[in-house]
Amino acid sequence: MICFGIESAGKTASVAIMQDGSVLYEATLRTGFTHSESLLEMVDTALKAVRLTAKDVQLWAVCAGPGSFTGLRIGLAVVKGLAMATGADCVAVSTLEARAWTVSAASTVLAALDARRGQVYAGAFAVDAQGGCPQRLLADGAYPLENLADFVADCKKPLVFVGDGAEMCYNGFKQVEGVVQWHSFLSEGTAVGVCLAAMHSAQQGQVQTGEQLRPCYHRLSQAERERMQRLKDQSVPSEQI
Repeated sequence: MICFGIESAGKTASVAIMQDGSVLYEATLRTGFTHSESLLEMVDTALKAVRLTAKDVQLWAVCAGPGSFTGLRIGLAVVKGLAMATGADCVAVSTLEARAWTVSAASTVLAALDARRGQVYAGAFAVDAQGGCPQRLLADGAYPLENLADFVADCKKPLVFVGDGAEMCYNGFKQVEGVVQWHSFLSEGTAVGVCLAAMHSAQQGQVQTGEQLRPCYHRLSQAERERMQRLKDQSVPSEQI
């Protein structure tokens, strides 16, 4: 199986091509939130580098969330268009699960992305040393950092933080015994993790069409939050009716 993965949930954009478990190509671009300008070119460059065309791809994989709303929409739009044009299957992957697939050492992995407003998008997984599927321990969601304290204290160690919220988590919980030292490379997203997660889902028959791809934000956008607040402020108190 040839799988093409895209990771555009954060400031870095990453693409990867895997065939039967081997990485044929991987590239990461760290230029900020410019995915609308760079992602299609990255896809084209990747395919040309390994002498393939979009029609050769049997499975398109993309992060569906959580992450930057704009980045997610761009990645999903690219995959949706390519899958619909070629008729290939798709898999929408949890951004946090994709990060866990890149950890090879036996550990508990807490994947975290900076959600701002004092929160992180987080999900946790048990990873074994044999490279099996990460087993979910904590559902993806937007959590205030302090709400993760009980999980961090009670989970099996060692505990590794990954994702662009990893440093924040490490600084908050580094005093807990068994927490692994944070390193900057643990913040990076990678499309290889997206491919690995997607290929596992495909083996279980869990695939989608391009038309079925949807984002999973795990939180209302700022515009939606502001609209709800305006409606709340404009509402008439029940005692005045």
